[in-house]
This record gives sequence, structure tokens and C-alpha cells, in this order.
Amino acid sequence: MARRTLPTALTLATAAAIGMYPTEAQASPPGTKDVTAVLFEWNYASVARECTTALGPAGYGYVQVSPPAEHIQGSQWWTSYQPVSYKIAGRLGDRTSFQNMVNTCHAAGLKIVVDTVVNHMAAGSGTGTGGSSYTKYNYPGLYSSSDLDDCTSQVTNYADRWNVQHCELVGLADLDTGEEYVRKTIAGYMNDLLSLGVDGFRIDAAKHIPADDLANIKSRLTNPSVYWKQEVIYGANEAVQPSEYTGNGDVQEFRYAYDLKRVFTNEKLAYLSNYGEGWGYLKSSVAGVFVDNHDTERNGSTLNYKDGANYTLANVFMLAYPYGAPDINSGYEWSDADAGPPDGGTVNACWQDGWKCQHAWPEIKSMVAFRNATRGQAVSNWWDNGNNAIAFGRGSKGFVAINHESSSLTRTYQTSLAAGTYCNVQNNTTVTVNSSGQFTATVGSNTALAIYAGKSGC
Repeated sequence: MARRTLPTALTLATAAAIGMYPTEAQASPPGTKDVTAVLFEWNYASVARECTTALGPAGYGYVQVSPPAEHIQGSQWWTSYQPVSYKIAGRLGDRTSFQNMVNTCHAAGLKIVVDTVVNHMAAGSGTGTGGSSYTKYNYPGLYSSSDLDDCTSQVTNYADRWNVQHCELVGLADLDTGEEYVRKTIAGYMNDLLSLGVDGFRIDAAKHIPADDLANIKSRLTNPSVYWKQEVIYGANEAVQPSEYTGNGDVQEFRYAYDLKRVFTNEKLAYLSNYGEGWGYLKSSVAGVFVDNHDTERNGSTLNYKDGANYTLANVFMLAYPYGAPDINSGYEWSDADAGPPDGGTVNACWQDGWKCQHAWPEIKSMVAFRNATRGQAVSNWWDNGNNAIAFGRGSKGFVAINHESSSLTRTYQTSLAAGTYCNVQNNTTVTVNSSGQFTATVGSNTALAIYAGKSGC
């Protein structure tokens, strides 16, 4: 969640990023694989199958799933972000299917991150997807009006901390996270998810919850150092800033996605030579990055799947460049920004029924293994033509070239790679590096080249 620019008042939800650290910052997500596939509005049975058939083999480290909680009824995607209770009884599956997904994905070598909605409860009244009756400010057996914040008007002033963190985001009932009972109840929900094997949480609308409240809730978890990423959208001169939240875990760096759109659309890729901290962003070790997420692909603030090569190459760059921990947004086609998932979240096969499966696009998928192979290596041998062709190495482990010009480019590149034959995983052709670390190649317009140690044959 957080501030919306979408035309519909109820277009709720989130953003994403990924990362986490125990008591002090370390490289975002723990482990050797830091790429998260965000399978937006996939049902849990479909996620389980994808972990086995695609995500595990590709080298993804994490899969993020949409909120596992009972929510309001309706076909729109944002109904998932209006919880009615903390029962796992939503559109995407019940407790049994959720548990099966966790077990299956773990067996495939992936960890599970859940999108977690704890800033607010649903608006309106009715019966939830799990049969629970509710009215705004009264969720029987869970919360009543005394557990909600006193401000019952909408958030309107982002220069006013109290307004942002105590009033209602797009009219949703705002939980009083300063109260003991609310903190205990939220921690109980998260501990239940941990008991099912969940490995991390994305905190939706974290900007609207005081950082100290989240720290208190996190301290109550059975694993208080669990992987934790927070949606805190940066706004210049706003009262609440992303840096306030880095003591709790990683924070999603929205500026990264916004600026990538501008650079790939209107500016020069040459500007990316010091991308990340050099642009004033959060430290790499606590930043979650993405090209787009389910909110931003709809509100136009970032690139999305409709942007062709700009979108694909931006994802290639993100996975090749060592800043933050990357999320790959994988959703479905839409013309109506409110439209929910095809077939209620059932994915029979990628690229059918409107499912876009960006995590499996060959150009993107191949870069996950590249990122894993080059982890810990700094940028080296940067080259650019002063415009829209760039190339850089990742120490002695890898090298990538991106040609965003209107014509193909042939040149000799200097790398720090050992001599040998490598597979260009962007198009499955071979590249030969000589004893001086050089190779000559032609990179087509709006395509890329990527080679890395350990991948010789195609």
C-alpha cells in the first residue's frame, strides 16, 4: 500500500522489495540466492508447481506470494489487501494448499515470503471469503472499534506524520499498532505463518505504521531475525522516510524503479555507471529493488510488461548490477487496472489465459543464474558509448553488454574473465575470451549479451 496515484480509490496494496538482516545490516536476503519471483495473485497450488518446474531449476532463491488471509469478496485484485480475518481462507487457497505450497517450494530449494497486510482491515461490511461476517471497525473474534485508530478520516497530508500513520489509507480501517492487544494479535498471525514454514514477510503499507511499532511486533516473533522487507515509498520532503525503517529489515527502494523508467525511456544508459547508492538511494545491503510491482505497473510510475525491450533490458540490468536484492514481478495481462487474476489465480501454463510469467522470460530467467554466479563481485571494466550502449563486468565472474541503441553494435570488450569459451545466455551462442580477457562480439539493437564463469557450453 502506501500513497496511490491510481484512479480508483480502492486500488490498494503494495510494492515490493526484498531483503532482511538479523540484528544489523548484512547483504539482503540471507543465503547465496537473493532473487525473488513475485508470483502476484497466483493461487498456492500453481505456485507450488512453478517452484518445482521453473523457479528452482532457474536458481531463484525466494518466491513471494499474495496475502494469505481471509478477505472481502470480489473479483478485483485489491480484495486480497482488505483482510477480514487472519484465517488462511482467501481466493488463492486454504490452509492445506498453503502448507503444501510451502513444503513443495522448500523441497525445490526456495524460501517463501508472504505479502502481509497488518496496517489495516477491510472497509464496508459483508461476509469474507472464509465465511466470516464483518463490518468496518468490527471483525468478530479478532478486532473491534477499540482496536482501531481514533482518526477515521483518510490519509491526506504526507507532510504530517500523524496523519500518515494514524488515519485511514484509502478509507480502510486503520489498526492501532501502538496497542498491546493489536501488537500481540498481529505477532500471533505472523507466528502462525512461521509455524507453517514461512521464511519471510513483506510488510504492506509499512510507511503507515510507525517503525517502532513494527520493531515491537517483530520482537515478538518466534524468529525475530526473520527475513523482513517493508513497503515504504519515498517521497521528497515527506514526514515519513524509508531510512527510518532500515533498523527493522530491508526497505523497498522505489526511486530505483522510477529512475529506471526515466533512463530507459528518455535518457542514456551511460548514466547508470554508479546506479544505486551513487544516486542517493538506501544502502545496497538494506534495499529491495524491482523494475515494477503490481501497483506501479498499473499506475504508470514504472515500466511494465507493455514496454517491450525497455522492460526486458531493465530487468536484465537489474539482475546484472550489484545493488539491492531484486524482485521479478510476474503477473497477468490487464487493460482494466482493477481486474483480478485470470481463472481466480489458477495458472494452467505460462503464457496462456493472460498469464505473463515474466520470471520465465528467457532473457530474464537466464540472468538469475548470472546473478548467483557473480554474487559478491563488484562492477569492473565499465564501458559505455556515452549514450545507450553499456557493458560491465562482475570481477572475474561475469560480463554483460546491453545495447539499447537503434542499430547493432560490434566491438571488442575488455573483461577480467579467464580465457576460454563462454555461453552468451541471452541467445545461446558462444563467446571466446582470449588470454588478455578480451572478446569481440556483435550485440543486436535492443538486446544484451551475458557470460559468466562456469557456463561454457550452451
